[in-house]
Amino acid sequence: MKGDIVRQRPRVVSKYWKLAAAALLSVALAAPLSASTAAAETPATETSATKTSATALQDQGAAAGPAKDRGLEYLVSDYQTRTPSKYTAGSWKPFAKALKTAADVAGDTSATTSEVADAKTALMTAAADLKAADEGTFQTITNNTFWNDTSGNPIYSQGGGVFKFGDTYYWYGVHYTGAELYRANPTRKYDGNVSFVSIPVYSSKDLVNWKFENRVATRSTGVGSGANLGGAGWVGRLGVSYNENTGKYVLAVQMWHTGRGGHGVLLLQGDSPTDTFDYGYFQTQITNSPTTGTGDQTVFTDDNGKDYLIFSNREGRSRGFVAKFRESDSLRIEPGVEIRRGDGREGNAMFKLDGKYYHAASDLHGWNTSVNYVNESTSSNVQGSYSSEYVLAGTEMDYSHVTQTGFFVTVKGTKQNTVIYAGDRWADFAWNGIGYNQWVPITKTGARPQFHSVSQWQFNVTTGEWRVGQANNYILNPDIQADRIIVSSVRGWRNLGGSVTNVNGGVNGSRFALQVSNSGGVEQRIASVPAGTYTLSLHARGSAGQVVITGANGSQRTLGIPSSSGWAKRELTGIQLPSGAATVTVRASGSGGVIVDQLSLVKTSPDTPPPPGRYEAETAPAVCQGTIDSNQAGFSGSGFCNGSAAAGAFAQFTVTRATAGTATVAIRFANGSSSGARPANLIVNGTTVGTVSFESTGAWTTWSTKTATVSLNAGSNTIRLDPTTAAGLPNVDYLDVGAGTA
Repeated sequence: MKGDIVRQRPRVVSKYWKLAAAALLSVALAAPLSASTAAAETPATETSATKTSATALQDQGAAAGPAKDRGLEYLVSDYQTRTPSKYTAGSWKPFAKALKTAADVAGDTSATTSEVADAKTALMTAAADLKAADEGTFQTITNNTFWNDTSGNPIYSQGGGVFKFGDTYYWYGVHYTGAELYRANPTRKYDGNVSFVSIPVYSSKDLVNWKFENRVATRSTGVGSGANLGGAGWVGRLGVSYNENTGKYVLAVQMWHTGRGGHGVLLLQGDSPTDTFDYGYFQTQITNSPTTGTGDQTVFTDDNGKDYLIFSNREGRSRGFVAKFRESDSLRIEPGVEIRRGDGREGNAMFKLDGKYYHAASDLHGWNTSVNYVNESTSSNVQGSYSSEYVLAGTEMDYSHVTQTGFFVTVKGTKQNTVIYAGDRWADFAWNGIGYNQWVPITKTGARPQFHSVSQWQFNVTTGEWRVGQANNYILNPDIQADRIIVSSVRGWRNLGGSVTNVNGGVNGSRFALQVSNSGGVEQRIASVPAGTYTLSLHARGSAGQVVITGANGSQRTLGIPSSSGWAKRELTGIQLPSGAATVTVRASGSGGVIVDQLSLVKTSPDTPPPPGRYEAETAPAVCQGTIDSNQAGFSGSGFCNGSAAAGAFAQFTVTRATAGTATVAIRFANGSSSGARPANLIVNGTTVGTVSFESTGAWTTWSTKTATVSLNAGSNTIRLDPTTAAGLPNVDYLDVGAGTA
């Protein structure tokens, strides 16, 4: 069962592999080809035809007769558009073989269900293993806006997920009537407008540009017993998996339907990722859950291809479960294993990073903003034990970029692994900002994952690398939308006295704005900004005030705000900031209240590319056994590694070399400790090659460099600084690798 890259070896369809072998060489060199335990269930009434289709493998074994499959021919036609020159020869050869076999099976009217499923699985496996011949390109993701597909039409996709089948990502979600209303006029709430329209599917190769493919389910889609989705009181929270035994794509979605027994998980199935899906089964009870149906749910596919439903119980949502899909056909959910119990949570979702599973969820607010609460696995089993709950770092300042947990996408790139957090921002109850979908990167440089709240960023799906976008707003919660109610301490802003609150009626019809009065003030400390020139802007009304921007070196610029009866845009340009922390302070000039909204701090000077061979300690795949900090001025990039005070709390860099040979490495560090040098072993590719003594530099803002000569292999190398005393490492900024000699 695959909701990600297909990894298991498929069974061989011998007669078609033999046919393919003869044509393999010409295909490889040519242009693209042309033409378990049973789950606890409430029985559902099914027609005999549905029973035969949905449970044939479970009850009768693999079908021996000719298969009726809409998907294989479609997949073959799609994959025949691939171009050999875009992929490495080593990955193209098995793909071409699998494609030729699949084309033969698709053209054979006597092919059995098993043969079709095997050919489909083999084709997707080979397609997933295709390796790009280049390093890809960076594409820009811009949040806080409504997204369109490649035809310029609105993307309507709530409460779904992105799944990789073969070499393509597919995004499934629900289209509700309220989505259209809110996009047309995002200046009010639309309570109760959750009437189901359809489940659209979009496809993408880069996770940025999405092509509309089909509506896999609509109001007329049957759900058993003569009922259809149009009669459901609720449809939402879904995911899709692939079953190798049947060759079917199975969609699991919540449904409440009085004509089908109430709450449950509806299972639909199709022959391709973009097929029109048909009824498979409706399961009202998952064993071990105290309620029928689910609270919130997503689908997670592990590295071994096993598929799981991640969900909470429906009433109270105090328990989190991981339940396996039945392997024979994915048309039943097996007993759930409880992995968390405590406060009510919603938006239950799972991701895996560096061998650990992370269950994430939000406060029980009803589509509203929240920090992300995480339980991490303490074993190698997704259904094993988990830690107690903690808050995902980076989600505190603006409540997860003003979202609640939606789903996660893990990208295993050629240079690093990155998890994309897909936050759900929905106006049914919340009215909390523009755009339904907010995607940000999650990385792991220390012991725990880190959420990066960025309004704009760029992503390379081939390498897995990401970087902050040129138009990123470094102020968090700038539109004062994170708090869903009137408060006296606004999320992300620290009170400095006087009177502070969010008030109804922001600029351009937004819900809230920030009011500071009685000579009061608020400030926000931005953890890190890169050195450069910035513009500070905002909208203001009411009494006079000022905004001060303070750089890491103590430099200040002030934007005066004159009194105004209506909203007016104010702007301060040419602000020079050094790399490091920055502070934005808003103050009222007197007893009157100044009201501000849509604050923005954007870098206007172009980024200076790092010198060739530079590896920043704060940038994955570098590893820091400690924290990434930016509170000591003078560092390069966006931060530095502040290692834990312990022997063995290392910093590690992954270095790529075109050829093997020796090279000089330079380590930039700061040691403001008065206790003397901090020694560390220098470990290259697992072997200790020497020691480095990091002497005191006199202050944590004074940076120095140590050099060493090392032997490196062609390709990827690891260079680790492993401290030998309880003091740990100094602060480590970056590693420079010289040209070297062969």
